[in-house]
Amino acid sequence: MTHHGAGLRKLTGNDALVEALQTDYRSAPLEPADRAMLDYVDKLTRAPWTMKAEDVEALCGVGFDDAAILDICQVAAYFAFVNRMADGLGVELEDHLRNS
Repeated sequence: MTHHGAGLRKLTGNDALVEALQTDYRSAPLEPADRAMLDYVDKLTRAPWTMKAEDVEALCGVGFDDAAILDICQVAAYFAFVNRMADGLGVELEDHLRNS
């Protein structure tokens, strides 16, 4: 999250938001759609075998269409894959990314 946080900090200029997201996204001041998206991604990441149609319906309920939900799912799954590959191979961040 360190180098992702640095990118988000640059994009938003909001240190408090980045800190809250790094600590626990549930404590961050988010719009309902953003919170629903992160709830979905958190569940997909931590317990993918528990996902149900209701999880997708919750995203629809806050305004995401099918294409957006597919994007959310694909990005979350891709990051999970890449992170597990890097962890499994012992890949470490370069110093300039680790200290950002």
